[in-house]
Amino acid sequence: MSISDLSNLFQFIGGLGMFLYGMEVMSNGMQKAAGGKMSSFLGAVTNRRIMGVLVGTLVTAVIQSSSATTVMVVGFVNAGILNLVQATGVIMGANIGTTITAWLVSLTQLGDAVELFKPDFFAPLLLGIGVFYILFNTKKKDALWAEILIGIGLLFIGLNFMFVSIQPYSQMPVFSNMFLTLGRNPLLGILVGAVVTGIIQSSSASVSILQSLAMTGAVTKSAAVFITLGQNIGTCVTALISAAGANRTAKRAAVIHLSFNVIGAVIFGIGAMILFTAMPEFAHSPINLVEISIFHTFFNVTNTLILFPFANKLVELSGLIVREKEEAFAFDTYQKPAQEMAKRMDFRLMRTPALALQEADKEVVAMGEMVLSSLRSSMRAIVEKDKKLSAEVEYNEETIDQMESILTKYLIKVNNLELTEKQKEHVNNLFYTISDFERVGDHANNLAETADYMVENHISFSGTGLSDIQRVFEKSLDSFENALRARENGSLTNVQACTTDEDEVDVLNEELREKHIERLSSGQCAPQAGVVFLDILTNLERVSDHAVNVAGYVKNEA
Repeated sequence: MSISDLSNLFQFIGGLGMFLYGMEVMSNGMQKAAGGKMSSFLGAVTNRRIMGVLVGTLVTAVIQSSSATTVMVVGFVNAGILNLVQATGVIMGANIGTTITAWLVSLTQLGDAVELFKPDFFAPLLLGIGVFYILFNTKKKDALWAEILIGIGLLFIGLNFMFVSIQPYSQMPVFSNMFLTLGRNPLLGILVGAVVTGIIQSSSASVSILQSLAMTGAVTKSAAVFITLGQNIGTCVTALISAAGANRTAKRAAVIHLSFNVIGAVIFGIGAMILFTAMPEFAHSPINLVEISIFHTFFNVTNTLILFPFANKLVELSGLIVREKEEAFAFDTYQKPAQEMAKRMDFRLMRTPALALQEADKEVVAMGEMVLSSLRSSMRAIVEKDKKLSAEVEYNEETIDQMESILTKYLIKVNNLELTEKQKEHVNNLFYTISDFERVGDHANNLAETADYMVENHISFSGTGLSDIQRVFEKSLDSFENALRARENGSLTNVQACTTDEDEVDVLNEELREKHIERLSSGQCAPQAGVVFLDILTNLERVSDHAVNVAGYVKNEA
């Protein structure tokens, strides 16, 4: 091998590296920029499969990765957010959305007539703008678009490197013979496409590499068609790996993705063999970038149209492949509500940080709802002197502690992802929030234990004393509920209401302590009851204090 050949090899490897890294950077940037909205899009999916197809297409077109979309779908199915019928529509749409990248690369050929339109002309400028913006932007909070520009720039520069390095060899017999062999042997062509895509885990990237080879004029139409069919099968590898540790339903979602592409490859493969046998000259003629994009799009759109009516059959097929069996749950020692939370918080969502953070938001609110339920039960236990309600609060307290443990582990993993400054601040606030929620759960448990103590020692409050306690309780409960709603909706109105309620709790607390001391002094209240009364007031005051903390975190994020 000559120095020139070695230089071209290095250039090709470097170009491939830049291309793949550029695609990764661009995809990550787009996911960060649009991630907060993707959950809303996927949440809009209903049993109308056509909506799932549209949503899958749109999400994948935005984030430039069908693998990321299908992994999200597997995670959502595992968490119970999507059912298999809904997932099937989204998977079909994801295959259509992934064709956008091929059309983006096709600009290289579409722009031949106008130099300004050629990506290798403007790619260095995009790269430069993105790098300079990140280097000299001190805020770092709005650098996502710069990250996307850097990814696009690297992608096209790498593509150009690959083209330039391989151009001198385009007329060599070994190239033409290789693609003629792949064109004549459909199974070999499909296998090559599947293996390459499976290794790099991106059909968009492998199709673009095929397009870069096609720029030399060495790729035949038959070879391109069969390789492209294999690439659509290879892209299923990511979802299959993701489903390895998931529940049965999530595994079935990954199998549906594989079945959809394999069935499509068989249908189109047979059709292509018939066409190319009848038209050998057409089969062995070179293919260009635009034609690869056209076929890639035609395959995915047509395959969706063919199999869309049979979505339920794909679901049934997945059930035959992935058999029903008893599943062990990692948190089998946890209470049922905590187990359900752990199942919902699927770590596959970590591939898309914004989605992982949104799921954390939901589960923090779920923990807050459990705390709110405990507060209500604890007060009823005091008023009604019901030890069953106290036992319910004790059960909830154990569950709340387990939820805090699960959320903490999850948030630690989220915090280690590539997050924006704003997202990192949000994660910190969620850490503080679950700590405050856990403390409020402790105070609810204290109140329940007080209720048990009152029953066991036959302690009662006067009508006035009980009425006073209920007044403080209602305001304390309102403050916590407003804090919870502020965390759920980001509402500053709830933040203000929480603060107002907490101020009223403080005023009532001071007022009722003075009145209670007067009752003790005049002999209207037994000393034992007085100690219990003051203990209840202290716990309720602490509840409102923690509520204000939670509301404050929301206010800081506004």
